[in-house]
Amino acid sequence: MQFDLSAVETATMVFIGTLVFALVITLFMMAAAFISLVMVGVGRLAWFLGAYLLLGLVQGLNHGWDRLVHHASTVELPGEITGEFMGQPAPSTGTYPRVVLRDS
Repeated sequence: MQFDLSAVETATMVFIGTLVFALVITLFMMAAAFISLVMVGVGRLAWFLGAYLLLGLVQGLNHGWDRLVHHASTVELPGEITGEFMGQPAPSTGTYPRVVLRDS
């Protein structure tokens, strides 16, 4: 059985064409909305990954610095240490060492 399109009225063809065009526009808008949601999600994921990476880096540096300071406080230098650095003690001006008063 063949269907003759010439028997269909022009108004019916225009109506069907409008529905097809509306379907195409709807599918395009749905695809654009989905793509934009995916892009926002990827951007947010990248932002959180960058923030957590930077936070982890800062915490790692702080932890490393704390370990270094703790290790340095437990190290004993060889020789006689009388509260001064090894070598010849710097002359003092009383309360403050000369190094502090050098700029004045």
